Amino acid sequence: MEYHNPVLLKETVDGLNVNPEGVYVDVTFGGGGHSKEILSRLGENGRLFAFDQDQDALKNTIDDPRFTLINENFRYVKRFLRFHGVKEVDGMLADFGVSSHQFDVAERGFSTRFDADLDMRMNQQNKLSAFHVINEYDEEQLKQVLLQYGELRAAPAMARLIVSERKAGPIITSGQLKAVLKRFLSPKHENKILAQIYQAIRIEVNQEIEVLKEFLLQTPEILKQGGRLSFISYHSLEDRLVKRFIRNGLFEGEPERDMFGRFEVPLKKVGGLIVPTKEEIKMNNRARSAKLRIAEKL
Repeated sequence: MEYHNPVLLKETVDGLNVNPEGVYVDVTFGGGGHSKEILSRLGENGRLFAFDQDQDALKNTIDDPRFTLINENFRYVKRFLRFHGVKEVDGMLADFGVSSHQFDVAERGFSTRFDADLDMRMNQQNKLSAFHVINEYDEEQLKQVLLQYGELRAAPAMARLIVSERKAGPIITSGQLKAVLKRFLSPKHENKILAQIYQAIRIEVNQEIEVLKEFLLQTPEILKQGGRLSFISYHSLEDRLVKRFIRNGLFEGEPERDMFGRFEVPLKKVGGLIVPTKEEIKMNNRARSAKLRIAEKL
């Protein structure tokens, strides 16, 4: 089984406009598909640093003197690049979301296809797991998680029911959670609603929105002038943050304008939104919701 089938492989790496002698960062290494493609375009003096917090990804490390794999969350990208003596880079690639491997290993608890312990940790060393969210968050916290990250209209009722049901004993497996929320899973929309529930819990467990914001705020400082960002998002919450940050340098509101109505931003978008072809989606169903945005430092 392939660890992870890279999405929009050529388009994402093309977006970096690779300089063979440049320094690049793949902040979501996974199975190493994007990293291998970047390395294939680098000369002998080029460098590639990759980040992945998942211990399982370390098995995919690439034996190449130009390559360094850092087993850390990409929210610490600036700190660990500095540790390796790197202050500026020519490009950064990110394929946000969950790897195929994480979905396919039942016991990791990411997939709606398996009955597994409630886990969903991308970094297995983290204390916060799906079990803690479901069994220890109060009703208001649960409601906010399901509402904000799952965009579920039934979030208040779902949270109330979870809190009520767990009084009889902890909800330990995804099968138990499905049984608790059965009344919200109409046969016609069951997979879609379950996917939204899982997404909400997963984002909370891994603090994905906070991590993404912290990461994006560091990118203008790390990128050289003319350096490129090439980012793939899989849900509207992520894509909205990436889009707004490229456009305004902010996550909310509008930037301050001068007396002529102009404003300065650190990045400019390159081209339009890129999505997978029908052929790619046919070959890799997980590509169906991918959105690629490319930006350049001014």
